[in-house]
Amino acid sequence: MRGCVFLDRDGVINEEVEYLHEPDRVVLVAGAAAAIAALGAAGLAVVVTTNQSGIARGKYTEAELDAVTARIAELLAASGARLDATYFCPHHPETGVGAYRRACRCRKPGPGMLEQAAAELGLDLARSALIGDKASDLEAARAAGCAAILVRTGYGAREEAQLLAEGRAHLADAVFDSLAAAVPWIVAHLARLAPGQP
Repeated sequence: MRGCVFLDRDGVINEEVEYLHEPDRVVLVAGAAAAIAALGAAGLAVVVTTNQSGIARGKYTEAELDAVTARIAELLAASGARLDATYFCPHHPETGVGAYRRACRCRKPGPGMLEQAAAELGLDLARSALIGDKASDLEAARAAGCAAILVRTGYGAREEAQLLAEGRAHLADAVFDSLAAAVPWIVAHLARLAPGQP
C-alpha cells in the first residue's frame, strides 16, 4: 500500500476562482506542477479531493467540472506532472437541487473521498497527508488519520489567521506558503512513516 498526498484543488493546485467551471480560466498556482511531479517521483500517489457544491447549487454541471479537470491534467502534463485520480463531492446539505441536496460523508470535513480513494487505489491513510487551504481540509485529514497541512495560497492565509484567533492552530501539523514549499517536509515526514523506518 502506497502513501498518498491528497490535494484540495482550488487555491492549492489552481488559482482560486469562485465556482470555477470554464477551462480557459484555469491558472496553476506557481510551482504547483513541479511540486506534483516531485511528489510522484518520490513514489507517492497524488490524488485530488475537492468539494464542488457549485454542482448542487446549479452553478455548473458535472460535465463542465470534467472539462476543468481535463484542463488541469493537460497543464500539469506539460510540466511532466500527473495526478493519480480526482475525487469530488457534488453535494450540499442545505442548498442544492434534486439528489445533490443531502448530507453526505464525502463532503469535507468528512473523510469519505479519502476513504474511497484508499479503498480503490490501495492507499495507506496512516502514511498519507492532505494539503488544503481551509479548515475543512484539515478536519477531513484528521478524520481519515492523515497528516494535515495548510497552505497560505487560496483562502489559506485567511484561514490560518482564523484558526489562530479561535485557538485551533493545532489542526494543522504544518503550515507552508504554498504546495511547492510543502514538498520537502511532506516527503521527509511520510518517508519516516514507511515500514521499517524508525
